[in-house]
Amino acid sequence: MTDNSSKAGAGRTVISVDAMGGDRGPSAVVGGLAKSAKKNPDLAFILHGPRAELEPLVARRKHLADRVEIRDAADVVSMEDKPAQVMRNGKGTSMWSALESVRAGEATVCVSCGNTGALMALSVLRLRRLAGIYRPAIAVLWPSRNPQGFNVLLDGGADIRADAKDLMQYALMGTSYARNGLNLEHPRVGLLNVGTEEHKGRAELKEAHDLIAANASQAGFKFVGFVEGRDLPSDVCDVIVTDGFTGNVALKTGEGTASLISEQLRAAFQYSPLSRLASLLAYTSLQRLKKRIDPRRVNGGVFLGLNGTVVKSHGSADATGVAAAIKLAFQLAESGFSDRLAARVASANLPSRYGDGDDDDSDDDAVTKESN
Repeated sequence: MTDNSSKAGAGRTVISVDAMGGDRGPSAVVGGLAKSAKKNPDLAFILHGPRAELEPLVARRKHLADRVEIRDAADVVSMEDKPAQVMRNGKGTSMWSALESVRAGEATVCVSCGNTGALMALSVLRLRRLAGIYRPAIAVLWPSRNPQGFNVLLDGGADIRADAKDLMQYALMGTSYARNGLNLEHPRVGLLNVGTEEHKGRAELKEAHDLIAANASQAGFKFVGFVEGRDLPSDVCDVIVTDGFTGNVALKTGEGTASLISEQLRAAFQYSPLSRLASLLAYTSLQRLKKRIDPRRVNGGVFLGLNGTVVKSHGSADATGVAAAIKLAFQLAESGFSDRLAARVASANLPSRYGDGDDDDSDDDAVTKESN
């Protein structure tokens, strides 16, 4: 990568932002940039999308003066677009342009609210995988009882398949993320299974169990063995490793459950005059709970295993959610996360995927199976 610098980013950490593709449009993205710029003077942005649409939005935000460089990109990747189509025809899109800024070294991290499958496909195409990585993964933060408040779950949906070697690499990437994103010096890793007993689970899980256990000491993490679904929010471990199908189902189930609990609490406190009075008395505690489980606070799945850092924001993110994704992007940029992850993967003593020792994967069929 070349080391160019954005005109808006002199002396600042530059984040490349895809303004398009989110459910709320570019106004929410620009609002998130403004919130971030107000709180953090060390941030600058390269914003990608139709210039005529973005310039008025940026001009109305005083905190973005001299902090944003707009890159004109007329086309948009929609949530309905297939990853393969975007890989072939997406060169003029804001998503492609945002990734190119990272590839060229103009920005450290890319942030997008767009189509997950297309973003992963383009990320692999333009940034390429780290040497030795076959399947990149999406790492997400899960609210937990741990002191840091969150656990790392991966894969959150980048690829529905994962063999034992992939799961071992997920453990390495997840622990690197936990160190740099959650400041955990010695993360604890658990492998998601249908039970904690070593005889349970599919053959690839048992093989992955042995691989992770064998590499834990060298890689600087503690392996706690198999964990179950109920351990996702627990303090048993800090990093939960699973395949993308299971991880995405768990993630969407958790989001749905949190939404249901929120709705039922609201209905319960509106049930009678006495319950409404109780809600007033408990207002401060309820606000703390709401903030604690607010998905906008942990908005941002991180694509791991690439030559560059990509943060995927929820498609439905508002300005607060976008600001949270940018905050995460800044933390990872400041920590030198991408270089640290590459070094961590390179130092792992993993068996070759192929009998001839060739780990090169010229085909990109493992890019993604999650379309949005």
